[in-house]
Amino acid sequence: GCVVATPVALKALEASGQAPVDFLDRHANGDWGEVSKDDWAANDAALRDGGRILSAYKTLKGAKIWIITEAADDDGRRKATTVLLPDEY
Repeated sequence: GCVVATPVALKALEASGQAPVDFLDRHANGDWGEVSKDDWAANDAALRDGGRILSAYKTLKGAKIWIITEAADDDGRRKATTVLLPDEY
């Protein structure tokens, strides 16, 4: 699927000298960041059942960044991954 980022998230990343890929790589490799144990387990299950995946990270400047990969369609394909700030959800 496609990867998109909100302008506000991009601004927060730029302010920290980081790029979306710094966090997208972690997300793609199953490092869900600063989520609860329950959310971590739900993300792991989503890899099998096609559910939504939510990762949470902090930039070097302390801004909270979320990455959400939407649930899979009926064919198991995921449509989009979005980089955003929590208050934009």
